[in-house]
Amino acid sequence: MFYMRTTLDLPSDLLDEAQRLLGFKSKTDTVVLSLTELVRRRRIEELKALAGRVNLEFDVDESRRRPAPTRARQRARQRTRSR
Repeated sequence: MFYMRTTLDLPSDLLDEAQRLLGFKSKTDTVVLSLTELVRRRRIEELKALAGRVNLEFDVDESRRRPAPTRARQRARQRTRSR
């Protein structure tokens, strides 16, 4: 993870309460965890919104089969083997 230094104007009472609730002494840790949690929750909501919209039915055996080699691929293999 790459960190960047930035200046933010944050309400001190909100930051203090978040630090107290999370048990952190560091403001940076408080903000990083808060942002991480926000992103995690939004991603979960996006996944929930997809429920019933994505067809997850597929044939596992079929998906594991390799496509039949084309003649061009067969010739290329023969050329590399004869070298």
